Amino acid sequence: MPSPVPSLARPRPRPFATPVPPPGDDARRWRTGRPRLLAALFFAAYATLSVSKHLRLRSTGYDLGIFEQAVRAYAELRVPVSELKGAGYNLLGDHFHPILATLAPFYRLFPTPLTLLTAQAALIALSVIPVTRLAIRTTTPRLGTAIGIAYGLSWGLQSAVGFDFHEIAFAVPLLAFCLEGLALRRWRAAAAWALPLVLVKEDLPLTVAAVGLYILLSGRRRLGTAVLAYGVLSGLLIVLVVIPALNPEGHYAYLHSAGQAAGNPLTRLLLPPQKLGTLVALLAPTAFLALRSPLVLLALPTLAWRFWSTTPAYWGLEYHYSAVLMPVVFVAFAQALGRLHRRRLVGLAVAVSVTVSLLALPFLPLRELTAAWRPSPWAGAAREVMSVVPDGAHVGAANFLAPQLTARAHVYQFPEVLDSGTNPEWLLISDPARGGLPDFPWERSRVPEIRAHGYRLVVERSGIQLYRLADR
Repeated sequence: MPSPVPSLARPRPRPFATPVPPPGDDARRWRTGRPRLLAALFFAAYATLSVSKHLRLRSTGYDLGIFEQAVRAYAELRVPVSELKGAGYNLLGDHFHPILATLAPFYRLFPTPLTLLTAQAALIALSVIPVTRLAIRTTTPRLGTAIGIAYGLSWGLQSAVGFDFHEIAFAVPLLAFCLEGLALRRWRAAAAWALPLVLVKEDLPLTVAAVGLYILLSGRRRLGTAVLAYGVLSGLLIVLVVIPALNPEGHYAYLHSAGQAAGNPLTRLLLPPQKLGTLVALLAPTAFLALRSPLVLLALPTLAWRFWSTTPAYWGLEYHYSAVLMPVVFVAFAQALGRLHRRRLVGLAVAVSVTVSLLALPFLPLRELTAAWRPSPWAGAAREVMSVVPDGAHVGAANFLAPQLTARAHVYQFPEVLDSGTNPEWLLISDPARGGLPDFPWERSRVPEIRAHGYRLVVERSGIQLYRLADR
């Protein structure tokens, strides 16, 4: 029975005068050398951006501090509790990401948030290899390399790298290798790369199920059905059983927005216009040719839950939510180019892709590389103040200061800690009115209450203030 899904493995006339890829050893050199080099360059750029932001006090407790507390717990053979989420709060009851435990051995050797940031840079950069490799196969070495550059510069990846650390860093390379396998009809390899996605986050079993359905419709019924069932059943188990069992309140907190009534489902999915803007931004770097590949349909599960949600942060281009979509659209783009038979059109599409990525660069996080090592006016003062806090202490800290201490102290979120009854011995805040680094409005309004809770100022440098309970 013929497969309804287009395949790169089927013989077809090549639109290029030069054989693509070159035969023999040249093929291996083009498919491995350039992709690896690109991955190394993007790793250096991503790591430099993330590390420099942390050193300049631009990382946050929500979310770098939270994830460091989880990985630190794994490294100490404890359950992944995050005090920033609440005293004794098991993070697996918030989101399901046991794959974070794989970072524990590295964190044990290097107990610092920089370990997480470096790992994220490496994972996301690793995804450049399969995307570029496939693009070289379907076009030419030069055009494929250009697509790899456009992918590495894509706004979804940059937004993830520029905003602390998140578990989806693991999903990006897993999806990239999986999609490469699907494009090349290497069904078992694609399935193998897809299966670990259920350990990354609880929404990704939907994507695994979509991969299974794709394999099923391609003619591999037994394998496709197995992967589809695995995705559906694991997703139901995680959301309905595992997370509620570990959540302090006994339920999956993020289901509430999915169950709210919203009238017309089509209106809910496509409006407000911000959602349509996200779709345009997603497809523009591929000159909209990703729509010519059935692989682009694998973006639908992620887009569906984001647009169905009533949380506006999920609808737009900010934060890390679109990182998992970048491999989908760029692999679909590479597959679509392999089906075109007009060399000029292929070259034009790649030129559009690179141009869009370069034009967006001044508005994306990698632009900050030009100031990567410019010292923060508060970094030295903050470290001097934090040196007073002993290792193992319990500290309530402002969002920009929390991840500076999570490697060696028990850190709680300020100002929430004032209402929790936890009463940590120390409070670390920044007061912009006294020259401190910018804070968040919900923090500033609570600063006058600190003394009323029994804290006295111990040390202050450049508006960075450390308080201690008066009876200590």
